[in-house]
Amino acid sequence: MNTLTTTNTTTTAPALTIAEMRVPARLDDADAADFHAAVALNNAICLSDSGLDDFASTAEEMLPRWRTNADHVTRTLLAREGGAIVGAAVLGYGVAEPTSAEVDLMVLPEHWGRGIEQALLDRVESEVRMLGRMVLQAWTLHRADAATGPLVPRTGWGRLTATPHAQLLADSGFTLEQVERSSVYDLQADHAPVETMLAAALAVAGADYRVVEWTLPTPPHLRDGYAWALSRMSTDAPSGGLEVDEETWDAERISRRDARILDGGQRMSVVAVEHVPTGVLAAFNELAIGADLTGVTHQYCTLVLKEHRGHRLGQIVKCANIVRWRGIAPESPRISTFNAEENRPMLDINEAMGFRPSSYAGAWQKKLD
Repeated sequence: MNTLTTTNTTTTAPALTIAEMRVPARLDDADAADFHAAVALNNAICLSDSGLDDFASTAEEMLPRWRTNADHVTRTLLAREGGAIVGAAVLGYGVAEPTSAEVDLMVLPEHWGRGIEQALLDRVESEVRMLGRMVLQAWTLHRADAATGPLVPRTGWGRLTATPHAQLLADSGFTLEQVERSSVYDLQADHAPVETMLAAALAVAGADYRVVEWTLPTPPHLRDGYAWALSRMSTDAPSGGLEVDEETWDAERISRRDARILDGGQRMSVVAVEHVPTGVLAAFNELAIGADLTGVTHQYCTLVLKEHRGHRLGQIVKCANIVRWRGIAPESPRISTFNAEENRPMLDINEAMGFRPSSYAGAWQKKLD
């Protein structure tokens, strides 16, 4: 008689380890594999969360941000199981701004729910505490149908869907402080309406304001004024309940920022409006694109200083930069930009120009004990 013997075996899952990523000096260095993997993970997360490829970045564009830390520090924690990367968390904080730090949590859906995301978030919170910072901020990305969701920020403006990422933050003591709308503008459409809006806005602004424009690097004689305008992003832009330190900018910091953008292979156009009686740059708009001039254009910062609002300066800088952009990246299909839902003046301009909603983002904040 034959006897069948069954042997019970137990398979132990590889242990989860979290360690800081080594930043390579060059993208073709032998130790650059983890950086390339982190970029690919970031792009996969953005596509998964938003359903769009608008937020993808190349390793060339991203490396200068990790390599330079004079003004802003960026660190990446990699989670591994058996040597395989299963998640990451990017920790960022300003050098001169002491209050807050930001975390970008990246775990793909197939790895979610096994404790990886919680382990990364706990590790980041520990790192932030060791830095002596008492505020941790995070962002979630949501698809276009998020506007019908149940999550409402403390501002009362906008709504979001309750994704697993958002639920994790809520369960971990974070508060949804703000909703931002991502909007897109068709660069291949007829620009005649934008040109008409520009002419009308210039007529309202009058002779006290004149348009100034440049392509990076910023001309030396404009750096101080541009620095002042950029510093006002931290005080004048709507931030909901987020704790934002007032930033200090000078000509040297402008030069460092320009170099970081250019070293990443990007091109940027800036259109500003100068208040002629004082010489102050009262408003500005930035458009940027990577080395592939057929890719998506991104609007970075746009601001009108509080004391110069009411003269259609926001309309001037946005419209003038779109007109100018045709000579820089004529084959780019669209502009992608984020604006706070409570920033109705800027959204009104966008909507009149032809921008349409494409996705949403949530700004979350946790105050550490």
